[in-house]
Amino acid sequence: MTAHGVVTSARVTHETADVDDLASVTPPSQHEGVGTLLSAPSVTEAFVLATCNRVEAYVVAPTPADGADALADFFAAAPTDAVRRATHEPSIRHILRVACGLESVVLGEDQIIGQVSDAYQDARAAGGIGELLDPVVTKAMHVGDRARTETEINEGIVSLGSAAVELAGETIDLAGADCLVVGAGEMAQLAARALESSGVASISIANRTLERAESLRETLDVEGDALALSELEAAASSASVVVAATGSPEPVLSAADLGDREQVVVDLGQPRDVEPAAAEPASVTVYDLDDLESVTDRTRSRRQSAAREVERLVDREFERLLTQIKRARADDVIAAMYESADRIKSREVQTALSRLEDRTDLPDDQREIVETMADAIVNQLLAAPTKSLREAAVDDDWETIDTALRLFDPAFGPEQAAAADPTGTDGPTEPSVGAAEDD
Repeated sequence: MTAHGVVTSARVTHETADVDDLASVTPPSQHEGVGTLLSAPSVTEAFVLATCNRVEAYVVAPTPADGADALADFFAAAPTDAVRRATHEPSIRHILRVACGLESVVLGEDQIIGQVSDAYQDARAAGGIGELLDPVVTKAMHVGDRARTETEINEGIVSLGSAAVELAGETIDLAGADCLVVGAGEMAQLAARALESSGVASISIANRTLERAESLRETLDVEGDALALSELEAAASSASVVVAATGSPEPVLSAADLGDREQVVVDLGQPRDVEPAAAEPASVTVYDLDDLESVTDRTRSRRQSAAREVERLVDREFERLLTQIKRARADDVIAAMYESADRIKSREVQTALSRLEDRTDLPDDQREIVETMADAIVNQLLAAPTKSLREAAVDDDWETIDTALRLFDPAFGPEQAAAADPTGTDGPTEPSVGAAEDD
């Protein structure tokens, strides 16, 4: 039988941690994060989603306790009360909600669906996607796409980049402002386009790779330059608005890089792109990811009606996904039952044929009749149990499945029971990964 195991997850997000706490648990890459989890004992599948406002890890292991141990090590650097954990079904529901933008700082943001897709590809490349996480994550991406095409969840501010520009506009007049965007990735692109639509006078792009800065600059219909990071100090000191969104592990902007004029700096980096000391001059206002919640809380109220539609969509698709997973588990159990019956059938047919051949030469067609009869008997005997087992799986009646396996497989024991039962009831249900667990 295929040992599917159970999903266990843990996460540190903007809701429970600040930027520095998030940085402490962010792996060097999602690919490496998956590799770390797969190196843990008993973990057979793994998926890591690391963005500027969340680090989430999902593992498949024989029991919740096995998964919890791996996740405890993965999030060891985080404060205990910053970690949220979930067992099998809550974990599956949560990743669907994440892909729909229901868990984002910006309710319904568009960027998260691409981030989930990238994380899926990274996990596949690292060998972390298997028979259980594949349907879970692909369903999450499918539901996330539907949420955005079938509801108005992504109307208005749809990214942290656009939220950053709205926040900057509350402090300084953007009309005619000279702006600098540091970085050329997706977040930087979103911020640049939001600035462009706000009527600014110029947008310069500074990036470690000059070619990428030039590529982004070419998409903007406003004045500005493409710059290397070596030119950052001069550009930052003369800009009225600076938005930093790089993947650098160290800050790229310090107080010395900024001018002595009124400036707004929005730090979208995780870890920080701007040194905290940059906010000390009275003329400089620095916002980070934590500050963006003031903007996103206002936009959240405008989207609550659409969010309720998305919640109903998630509920429906979650139930369908669970049924799909349970049926797949039932099929594995049924396969084990048939394999056990087939071994017995083959042994007894061979014994019967040997006895018959001791008395007379048995023609091939008569041998075939005996074998066909044995197959028919097995299939008829197992038809009713097969139907019952599929129904039991959908109804979460794992006690019936456990009993069936014990009847048909004398070697069946606790390890097989844990693998068969997605609720994990054969193992501890209170994994000690953090301060709280999803209901």
